[in-house]
Amino acid sequence: MTVTASARRRTSRSSAAARRRAAVRRRRRTVFGVTVVTAAIVALLVALPLAKRAVNALGLPLQYSSVIRHQASAKHLDPALVAAVIYAETKFDSRTSPAGAVGLMQLMPETATFLAKRSGATTFTTADLSTPAVNIAYGSYYLRYLLNVYHGNTVLALAAYNGGETNVDNWVRSAHADGQRFRVGDIPFPETRAYVQRVLTARGEYRKTYRSALYG
Repeated sequence: MTVTASARRRTSRSSAAARRRAAVRRRRRTVFGVTVVTAAIVALLVALPLAKRAVNALGLPLQYSSVIRHQASAKHLDPALVAAVIYAETKFDSRTSPAGAVGLMQLMPETATFLAKRSGATTFTTADLSTPAVNIAYGSYYLRYLLNVYHGNTVLALAAYNGGETNVDNWVRSAHADGQRFRVGDIPFPETRAYVQRVLTARGEYRKTYRSALYG
């Protein structure tokens, strides 16, 4: 009888110890699981801004932000508009087009020469258009000039930047003759219409995505 009771006590103690060990293992697994989940959340929070910047760099690039800010201020332009024009023209990949337009803002040499004379520049050469800062300066000057010509109408200025003043003047004249207000959808050239819409959309994206870089 005594032996049986003793055996029962040993068995009870052994079972209790086993339960304690099992409880410890469960706590360890819980702590480990919480640690892993916490680490994953922290890693995700760190990675999201980096991923966002990477996507922005690929899908909505921005370079020369200080030059854009300076030229926009000097020409009384929205920096996001300047950035959007560069985006629509070259996506910040400076090049010369088959038609001969040069640099980030795709200026034709004859247009740049006209702007240089108009601004009083005396040392300008068309080769200078390959320099990003010079190209942005002349492209911004051209935007300001067109906005002045069209009394601050951004749609008309952008249409002229892409399709030429003569065409825009004819389109506006025709619309007015019909008693209509000229709007983006009225641009008869599909390329120019798409261009204006692309710039206007990109301007809004640049305002949101690069506010500190463009307005800081």
